[in-house]
Amino acid sequence: MSNFPPPGRIALRILAVVAAAFASISLCAGSSKADGDGPVIAAAANLQFALEEIAEAFKKSTGQSVRISFGSSGNFVRQIRQGAPFEMFLSADEKFVRDLVDAGLSRDTGTLYAVGRIALFVPHGSQLEPDATLDDLAKAIDDGRITRFAIANPEHAPYGKRAVEALQHRGLWDKIQPKLIYGENVSQAAQFALSGNAQGGIIAYSIALVPRFSAAGRFVLIPEEWHSPLRQSMVLLKSAGPVAERFFAYVQEPEAREVFRKYGFLLPGEAP
Repeated sequence: MSNFPPPGRIALRILAVVAAAFASISLCAGSSKADGDGPVIAAAANLQFALEEIAEAFKKSTGQSVRISFGSSGNFVRQIRQGAPFEMFLSADEKFVRDLVDAGLSRDTGTLYAVGRIALFVPHGSQLEPDATLDDLAKAIDDGRITRFAIANPEHAPYGKRAVEALQHRGLWDKIQPKLIYGENVSQAAQFALSGNAQGGIIAYSIALVPRFSAAGRFVLIPEEWHSPLRQSMVLLKSAGPVAERFFAYVQEPEAREVFRKYGFLLPGEAP
């Protein structure tokens, strides 16, 4: 993704200040649900709420537990290449699964489990209006109503990359870059927007639907034709044991699919 410039010094400085303020919040980079025993699962940050719910249902159904680490898909690929002890990887972009397959680090070629969407989220009190055309965002950049706008880092977070694509499609990328603050992953970007440290942001639809977000602001889906598809794929890694194998199968079963549907994902085999 070298065609996307990395965050500038000003954006990084803002990011560092806000990250420090929210270091104890589970939505920040590298968050995890790691109580108890069980295999460690690497999962894209946009899955945090859906996958925690699925993991709880899996435990009730099977009596077995998994530990989930949430973060950006690109960072997880780097960690897995370096020997991180994950047994399963759920990516926000199938490209990262293909990278692991090509490197010989997976059991198979991976399985599509969902297709995600991005949304414009605006916290209550912001002067920005949420509209799917991003017309008001364009006006807000010009009239000075926007000073900070949050997205995930496009260098390694698929939802950040799609946010950039949407902004480029709308012709806003060059104008909005000085206003951007970057989350390490899409959950952290969402937290920046929720906290009021940004007047809005482009985040995962699956996060915007979470009650504490939907109660604290307004959101609208960004047209899917404005960006490349968020085809989310998962794969068992070479070290996967029986519990990870069972969880991999469970994620594809009706109970888990219903949870994904609840959080706004399009599922394999279903029409938009």
